[in-house]
Amino acid sequence: MPSRLPSPGSFALVVALASLAGCTQNDDPEGASRLYAKINEGEGFRTWRRAPGFATRQPSFTAHSDAVEVFVNAEVAAALDGPTPILTWPEGALIVKEGFSGDARSLVAVMEKRAGRWYWAEYDGDGNALYSGEPKVCVGCHDKRQSYSDWVYSFELPR
Repeated sequence: MPSRLPSPGSFALVVALASLAGCTQNDDPEGASRLYAKINEGEGFRTWRRAPGFATRQPSFTAHSDAVEVFVNAEVAAALDGPTPILTWPEGALIVKEGFSGDARSLVAVMEKRAGRWYWAEYDGDGNALYSGEPKVCVGCHDKRQSYSDWVYSFELPR
């Protein structure tokens, strides 16, 4: 029985997909490791307040898995509850998005407000950093939300 070789087009597609699968931008491995430890301190981020609209796991239509749960730290919670509208999230704000494929955790994405800028990190389901710092893939997607939600996609600034 003769063997069948893939067409040049399908071969190119397979090579492109394989190269993307290994593509990460972990610019700050030590910082990403410290941030992962920080969000898991004590009882961990799953005990934090859930973000508006995320009282339970919600379907996701973004690059962050099939379904997500979103958690915010005390700084974000205080801003959400505050009497005054804000234009940016406060210093020290932490937002954690946990992504799932079925029942399996597939990623943890984190944004932390530092010195007026966001620090980004994304980890695989086991907590290994894939992206950190200001990865182009994160910033390039979230910049569409810069002017009206301070880069955050999941929920809006309190107005």
